[in-house]
Amino acid sequence: MPPIARHVRSTVFASRLQALLREHAGDDLFRLDANTVGVAGPDLIDRVLKARPATEFERPTFKPLHGRSIPRPDALKSMQAIARDVRAALKKPVPDDVDLSGPWPHVGHVYLRDLILGEDPRRLRFLMDRILELTPKLTWAVVATGALFPLRPRPQASALAVATAAATSYHDRRYAMGMYRRTAAPVCFTISTLVANAIWLGAPFGDGLSNRHILYETLRLLPPSWNILRNASPEYTAIDARIGPADDVLILPLVSHRAPALWDDPDEFLPERWKHLSADDLPGYLPFGHKSERCWGQHMVLPLAEMFLDLLRRQRLTVSPRQTVAHVPLAGLLGVAEVQVAPL
Repeated sequence: MPPIARHVRSTVFASRLQALLREHAGDDLFRLDANTVGVAGPDLIDRVLKARPATEFERPTFKPLHGRSIPRPDALKSMQAIARDVRAALKKPVPDDVDLSGPWPHVGHVYLRDLILGEDPRRLRFLMDRILELTPKLTWAVVATGALFPLRPRPQASALAVATAAATSYHDRRYAMGMYRRTAAPVCFTISTLVANAIWLGAPFGDGLSNRHILYETLRLLPPSWNILRNASPEYTAIDARIGPADDVLILPLVSHRAPALWDDPDEFLPERWKHLSADDLPGYLPFGHKSERCWGQHMVLPLAEMFLDLLRRQRLTVSPRQTVAHVPLAGLLGVAEVQVAPL
């Protein structure tokens, strides 16, 4: 089945995002404000990100938690636990009657939460609710309330829940529950957003298209992590004199992923281009960060997203013909706000 009429869908970016794409396509470095420069040239991106490791405040997931630093061993332990849970989820049989129609990414998020964490205590599963994205204060209030009493997970609970329940004092439970959210929520949010983006950009997909290639191309046009912040540092002025000693640097995959010098037909959704490209070492392509500090979640995101695409394609689900416009808001996680998914 060949793809159909994707051109009738319009993707509307938030005005600041649209300005970046309109004004800086092909630029390697440009000033965003008095204290921030944007970087989108592949060579300059590589040199900046190799200049020094990210600080704890620059890490996308494991920044200090309510003022408490997250040691690398704690972050690694949490990621290993959720990785075990993801591997277990991938082995579960998928019910034939699972209904994935409706508004995405919400539908995908709920399905993933229940698939991976469905046996966890209600207090922990509530930490996955999308409403908590409204404000960090709301998230911390839920964490602080949930930590009042010890957790007693069932034997079928996730490895992450078991690790969380090991905390004994109220102070440690707050930290452990915060780590549960920091670890599990990005997995569910990122995958459901990535698949929603793929559906919007290309569904229904031709039979010969690889799910992995569809995802690589979706990550190119709508990279969930559309920027990487590096705070002012003397190493950067030494790399390029246009970067002042007080300038923060914003690496912009959103722009580099559409650079005309790097991509043929940069604004077109063409998954077949990945038959001849390597996603692991392609200059300017950073869907999971730089190769020197690749996101730990990469090897969870792609298999789960491929599983979702398999389900959607088998059920012949696509974008509702009634929806012709999708909005991409200015948010930390780049994606279409809502895609109505319906049977073909």
